[in-house]
Amino acid sequence: MSYPSVDQLQKVLTEKVFHYAKDSKKAAGRALGTLVEIITFYSLKAWGLERNVAIEKPLPEFGNDDITHNVEYSLHPSTPLVTVDFNRDSLPITARKIAKLAEVVALSIPAESIKTSALLSNDLVLRNSCTVCDCGETFLNAYLDDLGKKTGRYSVATLRRRPFAIFECKRVGVEEGMRKGPQTIEKAKQGAYVARTVSALQKIRLTDGSMGGLIQKRDGSFRHGDYYKLMAEIIASGDPELLSRFILTVGVVSNHGNWFTSENHNKELKVLAQSYDWLLFLTDAGIAQFIDELLFHPAAELGAARKAFLASYTGKKGVNQFTKVQISLAADAALQTYFKSKASTIEGWFNIIAPAGKSLAVLKDELGTLKGKNWQEIHA
Repeated sequence: MSYPSVDQLQKVLTEKVFHYAKDSKKAAGRALGTLVEIITFYSLKAWGLERNVAIEKPLPEFGNDDITHNVEYSLHPSTPLVTVDFNRDSLPITARKIAKLAEVVALSIPAESIKTSALLSNDLVLRNSCTVCDCGETFLNAYLDDLGKKTGRYSVATLRRRPFAIFECKRVGVEEGMRKGPQTIEKAKQGAYVARTVSALQKIRLTDGSMGGLIQKRDGSFRHGDYYKLMAEIIASGDPELLSRFILTVGVVSNHGNWFTSENHNKELKVLAQSYDWLLFLTDAGIAQFIDELLFHPAAELGAARKAFLASYTGKKGVNQFTKVQISLAADAALQTYFKSKASTIEGWFNIIAPAGKSLAVLKDELGTLKGKNWQEIHA
């Protein structure tokens, strides 16, 4: 099944899935946003970054801790703490149970900082990037390794509060029947503001229209130059002064209303492209292929994911098990298999808006380089 635009795809979802909703088009639009987040998250998993991911963590602005912004995905320096085997009849695996492990108790964590969430519920709903507790400059996350018929295994990792990269998803465009899209323009500006304020590497517009970069060292001196050259130098360096407060910012945008393309930018796309270090455009064809293989002509390996999606959108409250935060375990396994088996196809769904001339392989290399830094020494 082919679709001329994401807008047309939204209409098909409205008719075939969200017909029960009072505002079925808006419900379908929200679901499209969730699917963009799912594609981004499972791409990060496929790139080997799951144990670095936190979801919707407050991120302070650079040099101004009084203002924080929740970001969809942040990637943090991660150190394994403990791996635990458990019996399946001991479900649920809650944060409070995990906090009783000897390795966690040894950290002397205040009881009030322990979360109430569950890594895995009795009905096998998984919490992605499950935060167990906050510990000031670090926090503990739990990740499910595997689950068999009788036993399972999960791991706990210590993540540093300051991330080395962030990912945010934006659907931008114009609403049906409107000449302009004021809400999406403001959302784009909000995303751009966050992208430009969280990292120590600052963007400066030069008189010739190019983008310069500026970063201050602790002695008050400055490093400056072409923004992307300076960014590459920082990522490749081992200098703690440059790395300790640097954050790579990545935006993932998708179309809404079919009024721009990755080659023909509208105002929102221009605002985002000059703000994020990397801006990825998730193509209409990519979204359409994923939804078609998930829902309308389901791929064999996505059967469990389709079941979870349809069970989540019935008009009943409290049944959603297909989000970036909570997802049925069977759907998670199906999506991981799908994203690994179709890795090259899925990477083709992304067009690079900024930086010009760079490929997704370069971004993956930069993330891998940052992940592999000796962050304990950098933050010493």
